Amino acid sequence: MGFVSPLRLLLVLPLLAVLGFYLVQLIRRRQYAARFTDLSLLASVAPRGPAWWKRHLPAALLLLSLLGMVISLGRPTSTQKVPRERATVVLAIDVSNSMAADDVSPTRLRAAQDGAQAFVDQLPPRLNLGLVAFSGTASVLVSPTTDREAVRSAIDGLQLGPGTAIGDAVVASVNAITSVPGEPGQAPAPGRIVLLSDGETTRGLPEAAAAQEATAKNIPVSTIAYGTQDGEVTIQGQRIGVPVNIEALDALAQEANGTAYTAETGDELKNVYSDIGSSIGFDKRTVEIGRWFVGVALLLGLLSATLSVLWSAKLP
Repeated sequence: MGFVSPLRLLLVLPLLAVLGFYLVQLIRRRQYAARFTDLSLLASVAPRGPAWWKRHLPAALLLLSLLGMVISLGRPTSTQKVPRERATVVLAIDVSNSMAADDVSPTRLRAAQDGAQAFVDQLPPRLNLGLVAFSGTASVLVSPTTDREAVRSAIDGLQLGPGTAIGDAVVASVNAITSVPGEPGQAPAPGRIVLLSDGETTRGLPEAAAAQEATAKNIPVSTIAYGTQDGEVTIQGQRIGVPVNIEALDALAQEANGTAYTAETGDELKNVYSDIGSSIGFDKRTVEIGRWFVGVALLLGLLSATLSVLWSAKLP
C-alpha cells in the first residue's frame, strides 16, 4: 500500500498526544485510589463501575476511527489486477513424437492439453487467442479469436508427428498475431507468444533467426520446457530417450525478450500457465482506496458512540 499524500499522515501525531493524555489520566486515577489506606472502605463508598474493558473499549474504538480518517487523508493506494481489453496471445504447442513420453502422467501431450485448457480458462474473454501446433512443420490451427470453443476443440484434437520445428512455430505465431486487424485510431494490440516444447529445433528455421523476427515485431516469446530428463518413447519397438532441452528454450526466451519456465508434472504446468495468464492477461493499476478507510472509520465511530451510551450514558 502506498500514499499519494504521505505528509498528511503526520496528523497522527495529535492522536498519539490524545492517547498519551488518556493513559496519564488512567495512571493518576490509580494513584488517587491508592491514597486510601482502607481499600475495603473505598470499595464500599465508591460506586461500582463497569468492567475495565467496558470503560476503555469505546475510547479505543474512537481512536481507531480517527486513525482511519487520518489514513484516508493520506490518500492510500493499492495495486489491483484489471483484465486487459486488447491483446493477442498465440499458444504454440509441440506435438512431436517425443511428446508421447510417459514421464509425465499419462503422457506429455495429454498433460499439455489439460494445461492448455486451463490456460484458456484464465485469459480474459476479450483477448484474442490463437493456437499453433508444430512437429516437423508449424500450422496455425486457430487464428487469433475470442471464440474460446474453437481453441478448446483444436487443443483436444492435437495429433503427434515427427520432427521439431520450433523456429517455424515462432514465425507462424508472429504472422498470426500481426494479421489481426487493429482498431481504427488505435495502436496495434500488444502480442505475446507462449511456446511449450520438450526439445530443440531439428527442422526448419533456426531458433535464433525466429527470435530476431519476433523481437523486430516487438512480440515477446515465453517458453515452457516441459518434461524430465528421464523421458522415453518407443519407436519401432525400441525405447529411445527424449530428455527435455531446457537450455535451448531458455536461450529462445532470452533472445525474444520473454520469460523461460520449466515444468516436470501436469500440476507444475498448470501453475506455470496460471502465472503466464496473470502476467499477459491483466494489467496492474494503482487505485485509491481511501473510501474504504472512511467507511471503516465511520463504523468504528458509530460503534464507539453506541457503546458509550449503553454502558456509561455519556460519550467518551
